Amino acid sequence: MTELVTQQTLETKDGRLIGHLTLNKPKALNALNLEMIQGLHQALSQWQDDDRIVAVVLDGEGDKAFCAGGDVVAMHNAMRDNPDKTPEAVEDFFTNEYQVDYQIHTYPKPILLWGNGIVMGGGLGLMSGASHRVVTETSRIAMPEITIGLYPDVGASYFLNKMPAGCGLFLGLTGANINAADALHVRLADHFIAHEHKQSLLEQMQTLEWQNDHDANHRLLTDICGNYATQSEPHLPKSQIDAHQSLIDEVANSGSAKQAAETILAADSEGDKWLSKAQASLKSGSPTTARIVYRQMQEGKDKSLADCFRMELGISCQCGQSGEFQEGVRALLIDKDNRPQWQFTSIEAVTDEVVDAHFVSRWSENNHPLANLGKE
Repeated sequence: MTELVTQQTLETKDGRLIGHLTLNKPKALNALNLEMIQGLHQALSQWQDDDRIVAVVLDGEGDKAFCAGGDVVAMHNAMRDNPDKTPEAVEDFFTNEYQVDYQIHTYPKPILLWGNGIVMGGGLGLMSGASHRVVTETSRIAMPEITIGLYPDVGASYFLNKMPAGCGLFLGLTGANINAADALHVRLADHFIAHEHKQSLLEQMQTLEWQNDHDANHRLLTDICGNYATQSEPHLPKSQIDAHQSLIDEVANSGSAKQAAETILAADSEGDKWLSKAQASLKSGSPTTARIVYRQMQEGKDKSLADCFRMELGISCQCGQSGEFQEGVRALLIDKDNRPQWQFTSIEAVTDEVVDAHFVSRWSENNHPLANLGKE
């Protein structure tokens, strides 16, 4: 059986080791399942305690994608075939996923994440927490959950709120794809490096004078990434977000999900493929998701990263039980009729009670599956 997360070590010139993890499901664009998530967690835990390991590289097999997100088709099929086990299966998957995301955010050793190709959903959850986030000329990044009746999770309540005003809300509501320049602008990436330099960078990492000091090693990796980024500047694509900043500023001033959506949909998109696609995703997406996105941006604004993950686990479990997520996956990825029958036909029709149900914790503070996050 093929390993879904391949694990190897690269030896440095002074006998130290660089851990290298590769998501290895290229035919499915390296979409994450529970086995892969647990494999990442186990390897990272072992390497954190191994003094020989000075840094970690995380990438995806193939040139098309680092990771297209969670394997929602497999999740849909499991929920359909075993409805009685859906609540515990959903809780188990997202608990494990958020634990490894948080582990990456707080990892003491430098993690170089190579975000080439598609980086979406759960893939962005892995990328957002890495210390050295590299994007390339083919990077295509998004949180497209509105199209499947889910919502931007994997810490998005935290990292969307760290973006320039309006950007997080716009991206959450539209699921818009962004490129490498955009990723740098909204603080989802640290370095733009042309994909052709990847192997050279890995080889040069093996020649560095690594230290026993994590901070010093972070600086070493920052310097070498900076050198390759300078060489790569001519290949940096033009930012889409820059070109739409006035619209995003308007979105930032919206007083409700309905107002934000109306602002986006009213914008002139003639001859503008990027905005047209963003508008189409919002228009055809789940109205419930739109309400959740607006609320999560408000709720997550002042929360710690750990508290954002705890909040998101409750939202995700509610999404798994409401049926909206299953219907979205069916329409987009199973039957592919692109005609989801959402529970509500418009954003204004979504009741406050339905939205509130996603934000009321189903666990006491001490019994929360992520109770120990940030407290170890």
